[in-house]
Amino acid sequence: MFFRRICLLFVLMFLGLSLQLPNLNSETLTCNPDDLRALNGFSNCLVSTIPGWNGTDSPGCCTWTGVTCDNSTGFDRRVVGLELGSKILSGKICGSLVGLNQLRVLNFSHNFLQGSLPDELFSLPNIEIIDISNNGFVGSINKGSLPESFFQLKNLSELNLRGNSISGSLSNGIGNLSNLVKLEISSNLFSGVLPDIFMRLARLKLFSARSNLFSGHLPTSLVNSPSLQMLYLNNNSLSGPINLNCSAMKNLVSLGLGSNLFHSPIPDSLFSCRGLKALDLARNNLGGELPNNFKNLKSLTQLSLSNTSLSNILSALTILQHCSNLSMLVLSMNFHDEQMPNDENLHFENLNSLLLSNCQLRGPIPQWLSRCHKLQFLELSWNHLGGNIPSWVGKFDSLFYLDLSNNSLKGEIPKSLTELQSLISGKVTIEGPISAFEFYTRQGGSVLIYRQLSSFRPTIDLSCNILHGPIWPGFGNLKRLHVLNLNENKFSGPIPNNLSCMTDLEKLDLSHNKLSGEIPYSLINLCFLSNFNISYNQLWGEIPQGGQFDTFPNTSFEGNNGLHYAQCACQSEQIPVLSITERKRTIIGLPFKIGAATGFVLTVICCFMSGLALPKPHKRKYIRFVTS
Repeated sequence: MFFRRICLLFVLMFLGLSLQLPNLNSETLTCNPDDLRALNGFSNCLVSTIPGWNGTDSPGCCTWTGVTCDNSTGFDRRVVGLELGSKILSGKICGSLVGLNQLRVLNFSHNFLQGSLPDELFSLPNIEIIDISNNGFVGSINKGSLPESFFQLKNLSELNLRGNSISGSLSNGIGNLSNLVKLEISSNLFSGVLPDIFMRLARLKLFSARSNLFSGHLPTSLVNSPSLQMLYLNNNSLSGPINLNCSAMKNLVSLGLGSNLFHSPIPDSLFSCRGLKALDLARNNLGGELPNNFKNLKSLTQLSLSNTSLSNILSALTILQHCSNLSMLVLSMNFHDEQMPNDENLHFENLNSLLLSNCQLRGPIPQWLSRCHKLQFLELSWNHLGGNIPSWVGKFDSLFYLDLSNNSLKGEIPKSLTELQSLISGKVTIEGPISAFEFYTRQGGSVLIYRQLSSFRPTIDLSCNILHGPIWPGFGNLKRLHVLNLNENKFSGPIPNNLSCMTDLEKLDLSHNKLSGEIPYSLINLCFLSNFNISYNQLWGEIPQGGQFDTFPNTSFEGNNGLHYAQCACQSEQIPVLSITERKRTIIGLPFKIGAATGFVLTVICCFMSGLALPKPHKRKYIRFVTS
């Protein structure tokens, strides 16, 4: 029996070793020595460490984090992919990477890498994708500053340099990269004119160069590119006419030319781009009325023409309603001091986002908006709109962002606003723009830029109007609301206790009204409340303590003569100061106290060792606090 057990043990050990041997081989024998040397050199140049990299002690680099090897079967597999995006890497890239001469994919995006771009990075003969976006690289990509081999990378299909500090002009040598499909150089410091080389990039589908310092006119080869699908040049200093040849640009689906110096009216040639889905011409000096041919853009889903000096809002809306697929419409900062159209025939069946702010439009909130049943985002702030807030505003099942601030609206808040379903239990699933748009909003003294409307916090902003009456307790139903601004109106009555049920609330501004009564103590339960203001009302009583209330400044409560902080009784009591004699007695008595405590502990230990039964302690309930 004993012999059988020994044999069985040896069999199990043999099987275990046989199962581990392939793993050992793959761990220690699969990495090409040159690739291993290159990776270790790269790692040594970093300040940070890469999780999952074992260094020189483990040559099986094909199993390291972010490393991909080819599918060859020998013990000499080559590294073809190095993908280390969002790994919190810091330091510099050194030239040892040139040893990865079979590398096809290089991704260092969203890290903290700095310094100049090494020549070796652009000398990898088989490279297909380079993504070093969102780091801190400096330098340029001119022919004085890069090796000639870079402009001979025939396999390179994607080059992403977005979000660095790369400067200088864009080299004509880019035209030699004939297999480029995606060229992304946004958010850098490039300057000068765009090179006229795009006819040589016959496979280019995306060119994004927004937020740079480019100037001059659009190159002829760019506005005639038959392969381009997405073109984004927003936020530069480009000028001249918008002379796109849509007869040639048949594949164009998304165009962003906003925030430039283009002048002259929108050209008729643009309306031949029948496949266009997203168009941003905002913040240019276009002027005049919206061309009637806009109705030909049947595929258009997203349009931004804000701050383009347009006039005649009724004509513009009458034309745009023929774009039956239109879901997002941004017309802010136009049509100054015109009348808000109230034509009942206006109809935008698929509209989910309407931004018409800062136009000084007059009149009531129009009835035709009530038929935009898919509305999720409504921005009508900074106008001269009057009358009451219609009750149908609260009937939009998907509305999560409502800004009617800085108008002349009066009356009470319709109770229907406390029944917005998307703010009670819904989830924001707004269709985002196709990367052509940028949205701006002010927060304090800074301007925030959003690329997706769904990034905006769920908001109801009715501030700076002439609204009166109570703040409805039903607002407590809106558990998904993040921002509630009701400041600078004429609201009266108490602050409802039910507001403490708005569990996601981050900002609550009730300042400059006529509210009275005490501050509900339950508001300390709002865990995410970081901005709170009830100043300049007629409130009285104690200011609650605890929770987020301990972080709010005094300015959040000023202008309420009846408010005060709770007084602590201990503040009036003097802490006794021991005399020198008493201190000596205390110090002398300390060893006796220590000895007594030690004796008690030894007694307890003896009781346990001798089997004596000690009284069972009472069970206590523990509460675990979880923070998210």
